[in-house]
Amino acid sequence: MNQTKTLLLLATLTALFLFVGQALGGRGGFMLALILAGVMNFVSYWWSDTIVLRMYGAQEVSAAQAPELFRLVQQLAQRAQLPMPRVYMIAEDTPNAFATGRDPQHAAVAVTEGIVRLLDRDELAGVLGHELGHVQNRDTLIMTVAATLAGALSHLASMAMWSSLLGGRSSDDEESGSIFGGILGIVVAPIAASLIQMAISRSREFLADARGAQISGQPLALASALRKIDTWSQQIPMHAGSPATAHLFIINPFSGGGLARLFSTHPSTAERIVRLQALAQQGAGRRF
Repeated sequence: MNQTKTLLLLATLTALFLFVGQALGGRGGFMLALILAGVMNFVSYWWSDTIVLRMYGAQEVSAAQAPELFRLVQQLAQRAQLPMPRVYMIAEDTPNAFATGRDPQHAAVAVTEGIVRLLDRDELAGVLGHELGHVQNRDTLIMTVAATLAGALSHLASMAMWSSLLGGRSSDDEESGSIFGGILGIVVAPIAASLIQMAISRSREFLADARGAQISGQPLALASALRKIDTWSQQIPMHAGSPATAHLFIINPFSGGGLARLFSTHPSTAERIVRLQALAQQGAGRRF
């Protein structure tokens, strides 16, 4: 169900993006939107992992530098029948982790120093299993495409707004797009795109939780890890990075209270824990 939901949401996001391009600029706007989406997705596909790892100052570690962490990732990757990903450490006290890479053959798993200190071995295995679940499900690529389309749509709307304010639209442009279409493109579409992107992200988190529980064989340990990470990440903020990359992490390190929770990239931690507890009752996975 989550896989089908993701495909439908991605199709909706793409259609919305192309619709806005046409509404704002007619056939020329449609082609501009199509080219812009293609270029941004191409760049994201090939270089998004390098960009995000540099953003957080992640340093690759070897088996000699971090033997326990490296061995744990290696054992879990073997269990999941995945190629060994590159392992990175981030010099941050806030506990968190993420996976990146366009496919399992080019994957990387990054953890903060804080999460290694906070979690015991079983909990860390659950977190790493979750990240390998993202790798196996190709979630990084899916979310990169969704984030790129949503971001490009916002840029299109911004360009249209400034063009309108500066009187840059020609009569041909005005004929090709209605007033309603223009308002929809400038105001409503970027909000809708963000909501769709976040809905995709939440669906993928549930899938990664389930797969992580299977890989590690310890859904309750993963539930315990989520509870700890959620609590401590609110007390120890992330210093590097950007909220635009929040969907990558196992728990959103930039989340706030109040209205911000309505636009969350992740499901509530409480709901994730309930689902993991249900998986434990069903005997999901084999203990790692």
